[in-house]
Amino acid sequence: MKLKPYSLGALLLTLLAPATLSSVPALASPVVAPPVPERHSADVIGRFLVGFYGEHGPTLQDRETRVSQVLKDRQKESPGADVLLCAQNVPWNIVVGPVTVAQSAGVGWATVTTHWEAGLTDTFTAYVRLDSQPIRVDDVICAG
Repeated sequence: MKLKPYSLGALLLTLLAPATLSSVPALASPVVAPPVPERHSADVIGRFLVGFYGEHGPTLQDRETRVSQVLKDRQKESPGADVLLCAQNVPWNIVVGPVTVAQSAGVGWATVTTHWEAGLTDTFTAYVRLDSQPIRVDDVICAG
């Protein structure tokens, strides 16, 4: 067997390589998982709820764009009450408490306290899904 000089072997490889590669089936492209929606933190939920409820309750725009369909439907069924405030009137002030997040349940919540005339207060719990995009109030449970 006669050895060929390196340069001739390299030349043959470069000439034959495209033909060889074109006959090899293309490798399947890697499977890319869909992006996982970013989850809201307790801090983000707290800031959202403070802005959403403000001092006297959510604005009309927030009621249309930052509330789940479940709450919108519940409000239609209860025209005499405000399901987002668990009330029939506008409170003097609203305070949002600390937010708790349950990653495994995919939800965060906070106790919201409404202040009324004569020093009366009431509370309810507002729930936010951690993966809601955009962030919105998913449910409200009245205390009494």
